[in-house]
Amino acid sequence: MPQPSKGPRLFKRKRKGEGGRHHLWIIKDGGKRISTGIPAKSTEHRPPADAEKALEAYLAQKNTPERKLRDIDNIPISDVLSIYYEDKVESFQDPIQKRRFISRIKRLTVYFGKHMLGDMTTKLTQGYEKKRGSSGGARRDLEDLRAAINHHAGENLHHGVVKVKLPEKGEARLRWLERREAARLLWACWRHKEEQTIHRGKNKGIKIKTGKYTLRHVARFILIGLYTGTRASAIAAASPRKKEGHAYVDLDAGLYHRLAIGRRATNKRQPTVPLPDRLLAHMRRWYDKGIIANHFVEWNGIGVKSVKNGFARGVEVAKLDLSEGNVTPHTLRHTAATWLMQLGTDPWEASGYLGMSVKVLLDTYGHHHPDYMREASGAITRKRETTKRVIGAPQVSRPAVRTRSIRAM
Repeated sequence: MPQPSKGPRLFKRKRKGEGGRHHLWIIKDGGKRISTGIPAKSTEHRPPADAEKALEAYLAQKNTPERKLRDIDNIPISDVLSIYYEDKVESFQDPIQKRRFISRIKRLTVYFGKHMLGDMTTKLTQGYEKKRGSSGGARRDLEDLRAAINHHAGENLHHGVVKVKLPEKGEARLRWLERREAARLLWACWRHKEEQTIHRGKNKGIKIKTGKYTLRHVARFILIGLYTGTRASAIAAASPRKKEGHAYVDLDAGLYHRLAIGRRATNKRQPTVPLPDRLLAHMRRWYDKGIIANHFVEWNGIGVKSVKNGFARGVEVAKLDLSEGNVTPHTLRHTAATWLMQLGTDPWEASGYLGMSVKVLLDTYGHHHPDYMREASGAITRKRETTKRVIGAPQVSRPAVRTRSIRAM
C-alpha cells in the first residue's frame, strides 16, 4: 500500500557540487523538489524564517481556492483550509504559535484534502484521531478544522451546517510542585555542569564535568515562573529593554509588562503586575552584573524562544517524581496559582496577578484555599438553634424520638 503524501514541507539537503559541503533548504511536494535558494547550516535543525516564508508563498501559489458561493458537495475541504490559512496566518504574532498553526493546517490538508465538505462525518474525524495517535493532538487539530469551516460559512462561501465531531477532552493536567520539589529543581538547574566524553588516551570513554553551566538560563526561567505564574512564552520574551515584540520589565519601577510591545491583547490575559521584591532583586542583579543583556532567559547571549528541552533536562537531573504527572514549563503556572490559594490570597487579587478570571481560578485551584468549604465543615458539627418557649404559651406535644448524638459515635 503506497504511503500517503505528507504534503509540501521544508527539507534540508546537500547542494550538489562543491564537494557537497553546502546545504540548502528545499520544498518537497510529493515527487517535486523546489529550491528556496536559502542556505542551511549543518547544525541547523529548524528552518529559518526566510525558508518558512518561502513555503508559505509556495502554498499560497499552489492552493488558490475559489471564493464564491458553492454547494458543500462541490467544495474540497482543502479549499476551506486554504482560505482559513490565508486569512489567519498573518494574525499570529508569536512565531512559535504561527509555526504550530502551519503544522496543524498541513496535517489536516493531507488527511482531509481529498474529501468534500459534504463528506464530513463522525467516522471521518474518528479516522483522523486514530491516524494522529493522540486524542489531545487530534482534538486541537480538529478545533482548527471546525474554525476553518465556520470561517468559510461566515464569508458566505457555503450555506448549510457542517459540524465537526471532536474527541472527548482529556482531564486537565494540574501537576504542581511542592516547595521542596521547586527548590530541588531550581538548584539542579543552577548547579548542573556540561558533561563531555574523553575520546582519546587511557581515559577514553570516561565522562567528565566541564566548567560550563548549561542550565542556568532555565533556573532564571523557573524563578520568574514560580514568582509570577507567567506563561512560558511571556517569560521567554521578557526583556529589560523596551523592544518591539518583547515583554518589558521596568527594573526601576519594579513592573512586569507581560504583553509584548506592539502586540494586541488576546483572551490569554497578560496584565502588567508588580514584581515581588525578592525576584526584583534577582533580576536587577542579573542585569547589573551583565549576566543577561537583552533577555532574562538567554543562552550564549541570545534570547531563547522555548526552554522545553532544557526544562526537561532539568527535571531529569532533579529526579522529580513523575508518577503524579509530567512536569513541564506550564507546571510553574499551576504551582504559582496553587501556592497563592494555599496562602489564603484573596481570589480577586490572585486572579488579577496571574492573568486569569476569578471563575477559572476558583474552579481549578480553589480547593487549595484554607477557607475552602470551611464554613460548611464547621456548620455540620453545630447544634440546630431552637426557638425558646414563651412562658404561658401552650405546649405542643411531639412524638418521642430516640436519637443518638453524633459526638457519642
